[in-house]
Amino acid sequence: MSSLKPTTATTASVASSATNVTLFAAQATVNVRAVYNDSTAVLYLKYGATASATSYTVQIPAGGYYEFPQPTYGGRVDGIWASANGAARVTSW
Repeated sequence: MSSLKPTTATTASVASSATNVTLFAAQATVNVRAVYNDSTAVLYLKYGATASATSYTVQIPAGGYYEFPQPTYGGRVDGIWASANGAARVTSW
């Protein structure tokens, strides 16, 4: 990991969906990724394409926060909610 500290963060709000959505596109360089589930439903987050309730990496409960472990996975990250309400607040830096 570089000793340089990032000076900017990229934030986005991804509307919840009962069908698969992309939360993070693949990035060549990423230090940290974080997701806050601003919804009343479980968010199924998948490292890779096409998340579902039976194919996911981690469940983020309603109101839950998840920070990717180091070294940070830089590939595509998809998500799907148990029911569509709210959003995912995503940040990378």
